[in-house]
Amino acid sequence: MLTYGAPIPFSDVPTQILRPMPGPNDVPGFEVLFDRAPLPMWICDAETFRFVAVNFSALKSYGWTREEFLAMTMDRILPPKDMEAFVEYRKQVESHGAGINQTQNWRHKTKSGQVVAVQTSSQSVTFHGRRALLVTIHDRSGHLRAEEESRELAHVLSLAADAIIVCTLEREIRYWNKGAERVYGWSAAEAIGRRADDLLKIDMETCLKCMSGLLEKGDWNGQMTHKKREGSDVIVNSRWTLGCDEETRQPKSVLLINSDITETKKLESQFLRAQRLESIGTLASGIAHDLNNILSPILMATGILRQTLPKHDQQMVEIIETSAERGAGIVKQVLTFARGVEGERVLLQPKHLMTEMVKVMNQTFPKNIDIKTQFAPDLWTVQGDATQLHQVLLNLCVNARDAMSPRGGMLKVSCENVEVDQQVASMNPGATVGPHVCFSVTDTGTGMTPEVMEKIFNPFFTTKEQGKGTGLGLATVIGIVKGHKGFLALQSEVGVGTTFRVHLPANCEGRSEEQHAESLADLRGNGELVLVVDDEAPIREVIVGTLEAHNYRCYTAEDGTDALAMYFERRASIQLIITDLHMGMMDGITLTKSLKKLTPDARVIVSSGHIQKENQTILEGLGVKHFLEKPYTAEKLLTCVKQALAAAPADGAAGR
Repeated sequence: MLTYGAPIPFSDVPTQILRPMPGPNDVPGFEVLFDRAPLPMWICDAETFRFVAVNFSALKSYGWTREEFLAMTMDRILPPKDMEAFVEYRKQVESHGAGINQTQNWRHKTKSGQVVAVQTSSQSVTFHGRRALLVTIHDRSGHLRAEEESRELAHVLSLAADAIIVCTLEREIRYWNKGAERVYGWSAAEAIGRRADDLLKIDMETCLKCMSGLLEKGDWNGQMTHKKREGSDVIVNSRWTLGCDEETRQPKSVLLINSDITETKKLESQFLRAQRLESIGTLASGIAHDLNNILSPILMATGILRQTLPKHDQQMVEIIETSAERGAGIVKQVLTFARGVEGERVLLQPKHLMTEMVKVMNQTFPKNIDIKTQFAPDLWTVQGDATQLHQVLLNLCVNARDAMSPRGGMLKVSCENVEVDQQVASMNPGATVGPHVCFSVTDTGTGMTPEVMEKIFNPFFTTKEQGKGTGLGLATVIGIVKGHKGFLALQSEVGVGTTFRVHLPANCEGRSEEQHAESLADLRGNGELVLVVDDEAPIREVIVGTLEAHNYRCYTAEDGTDALAMYFERRASIQLIITDLHMGMMDGITLTKSLKKLTPDARVIVSSGHIQKENQTILEGLGVKHFLEKPYTAEKLLTCVKQALAAAPADGAAGR
């Protein structure tokens, strides 16, 4: 680097530097001014470019002696790569003649080989009667270093993910990095010069509050909601720092560093909602257990009443039974929503599902909604959970109703058989080729934009007002449809309406046959002895009443320990055990393990409102093959008992 020392005293200057010489244009005293100048200077011949005079600062900065300098030409102090520029420079000197007066940037070599960046000011002079050039050299190394540091800083700031903004105290934007462009969508050229509160849509009250805290403490940080260029909200963690003038220490600017935390806040919100759902699920499980225990005696009792009452009095029994079954379905629906419980999959006739759904809509939907139906003849059956599919149709129809509120419109539900080919299957992930049943729900509502359609199945996304929608309806729908190995298609146009099409794999062999349960008369026993274990007295009584009415004999126990003692005394005569899964003293799994140790081939039926997969796996490992899901009807109870007694003796893994 060029280093310039302070001017040395005149008395200390070597005599050879001060020897008399004619100055340019014979200016008196030139030799003193020239030699004592703080900047490196030299004079060179305008034709040969040989150095003819060099001042003390040049000797000190470049390292050559005066004799060495005066024996060189200017091209000797240039790097080889700059020779082409030097040739051009000589041409300019020759063409300008005595009128040369220019400033140029060069790289010079010192005697040690160091290359330094300089700026030269050249001026035509007359020296010893010849045309010469007086050259003054300015060191540009510090300036270039500062420029390089500025470029590096700008590059680093451009790589930052955060939006980095510099404003005046009047909030006029002076700097806007690449991160700010990514976060907000405005380019630097568009943002610089505008007011930050206007560009980012910061309300004035919030802005003044931040500025007040900033001027008081020198910094401020907190969460803010800004607007992007396209109008959407962006939540940022904003940090404001006050910049002061180095000399006066007065406030001068504001540095803003804004971190986009929009997705983090969404995830946090979803996590909190998931926690609430987990709490709801735990609460729902407890409520479901109690409701199932209440509904089970009702459903089983209706089967007995139907046999004992005259036909003209059975209408009330059917109403009770239907209501109890609907209550059981609601319990399953709550468990499905809150905990993802998967119900029993059976062959279903789609027409019955749709007819029931239309019946509900006619009773509950506004009268300004015209409900139309269209069912194809000979619909194929589908394998599925009736409660879950009912929930799918209900959610789609309720969304259609809301899309037409309050003006009303037409809601059409239809069902048809379709063949899904390879092209359609490839366009819908998870879809399979083959026969499907297609449920359609069409409305003449407001419709959806393509942007909304892309997000419509995301959990917690809703277009409804706050408090009128959770954003879980369609997320639940898509989850159930995929769980049934189906797929869903959506078609919508703003101002025209929306159509949802649910495709479920069909069972062509069971196109329109009804599955009839065996009559109660066909489910009578042969005096077999059954041990009934349940901590709910009404359930024990109804199970015993149902079994004894159908030629079975029964013992009862109110908990696992009581049942184990009774079985130990009478195990030779007890042919079947029906036990609840969840009991206080000893649960069903512990009881089953103990029974299998006593009798490895003991036949056991386990009953519960919901048997979790891990518990079912354990029980199946113990040799349990039959399960009853509460609440159940008398037909289901008797059918399960008959199947369990007819099956081969269970292999008790724990007893071997």
